[in-house]
Amino acid sequence: MDAIVVGSGINGLVAAAELAGAGWSVTLVERTDRLGGFITSEERTLPGYVHDTFSSWHPLFVSGGAYAALGEDLHRHGLVYRNTDGPLVASIADDGHAAVAHRDPERTAAGFEHAEDRARYLKALRDFLDHAGPIGGLLGSELRSPALLRHGGGLARELGRTGTERWLRDFVTSGRSWCAREFTGREADHLWAPWLLHAGLSPDQATGGFMVPVLAATLHGFGLPVVEGGAGRFVDAFRSLLEERGVEIRTGAPVERILVERGRATGVVAGGTTLRADRAVLASVTPTALYGELLPADTVRAAVADEARRFRYGRGEMQIHVALSAPPAWRDDRLREMPLVHVSDGSPSTGIACAQAEAGLLPDRPTIVVGQQYVLDPSRVPAGAAALWLQLQEVPFAPVGDAAGELDVSGGWTADLAHGYADRVLDRIARHAPGLREQVLAVDVLTPADLPQLNVNAVAGDPYGGSAEVDQSYLWRPLPSAGRHRTPVAGLWHIGASTHPGAGLGGGSGHLVAQTLLTPSRSERVSAFVKGLRR
Repeated sequence: MDAIVVGSGINGLVAAAELAGAGWSVTLVERTDRLGGFITSEERTLPGYVHDTFSSWHPLFVSGGAYAALGEDLHRHGLVYRNTDGPLVASIADDGHAAVAHRDPERTAAGFEHAEDRARYLKALRDFLDHAGPIGGLLGSELRSPALLRHGGGLARELGRTGTERWLRDFVTSGRSWCAREFTGREADHLWAPWLLHAGLSPDQATGGFMVPVLAATLHGFGLPVVEGGAGRFVDAFRSLLEERGVEIRTGAPVERILVERGRATGVVAGGTTLRADRAVLASVTPTALYGELLPADTVRAAVADEARRFRYGRGEMQIHVALSAPPAWRDDRLREMPLVHVSDGSPSTGIACAQAEAGLLPDRPTIVVGQQYVLDPSRVPAGAAALWLQLQEVPFAPVGDAAGELDVSGGWTADLAHGYADRVLDRIARHAPGLREQVLAVDVLTPADLPQLNVNAVAGDPYGGSAEVDQSYLWRPLPSAGRHRTPVAGLWHIGASTHPGAGLGGGSGHLVAQTLLTPSRSERVSAFVKGLRR
């Protein structure tokens, strides 16, 4: 076998497919009984209601290199996307004020109160798009490599000194501060500050000023594609492609250790079976697991092992799935056709909720991601019905209190606490959608304590593979002493959400490592050149 890929989340699927597509023999090893990691769909509430159990939206995938490489084949194997060309996202505040975005940036900006904000919004998008090539290159490349100089130097040449300093300033600025600096009104902050949660950030953390225009431009450009029939069909298409390419798939086979011989990774022991890899082992795991559990002791320098022990995980996440008898009757009619709505005041309420969660408290006014996938894909629900996909990204794994002083957290995430908090969430939505509680037919709740039981990489209920604060991202992800996908162990590569470019359904690290492995090294190129001369 040429390669073994450990873990079948998006990055493992992408890496296995690309390597096998280039003729490598590949084994994909998964500890659970199904492929996909945090990608699946199920009838979690009632028959006929298909819910994306975890992740759902695919703008990062369709805008990235993995889709460029594999998209055509995935569609041939049954993948179908449903997307929007009009209404895109919205945010609804406690006072009932809504900010809305459309695929068309001009139409979005037209809804801003201040004329100068309309111009600034469109300029921010243009500025990003004008330099999207080198920025995308940085986000999708191995940063501790010549690529940093190539893409970073190209960006600096395009921007000049003043422009480069402005981008660096944005990079170290929070999303809240960037919006306050750039705009007079509240619309941009209201719309996009809650989206920072999807990048593992809060409105008050560095890099938000860089990420806000990146997120806005990505959604305007690529929309909010969802998989027709549910996210599980995305995994079905990948499985079919992997089987076509001859990948050996082993589910229900937890990896117990990585084999290292003479300083090189040579295989794994999975489910009691020894599997050998002649060329590479790719591990889509956390650094905690890789350096603390899977590798033999003393395989790496003490500094690397110590940093892995101190790797930080972020806030927990909660998923609530709701079967409704009919679509919500939003007071603001525009929200009825929006695929995704944030219940948030923007930075003010989202920032407070993040601080409460990080202090171990259940937020009294949580930011609620309200997914209305049925707007794009009516096949997911019975005729005339609806379903809500609710995501809460500001939830403590081990709550020590309730900011509202109403719920008993002394027993941890009990069923009573889970459904009590779900009631708070539904009541918060119902203030903007009268009659919602009467429409509820069934509710399913997944707490932060449930996530690690379903995906071992979600340590402390964090679905993003570790804190995304700047000191643990980019050059320093996953670790300052091991900030590359090529690990200190020869033949062993680290992929997944814990590695650059981080979490999200982009498949970025899997694609990057696969392409690196498939690119001849300098010595291989020289050898091929010499052989050519000899002919």
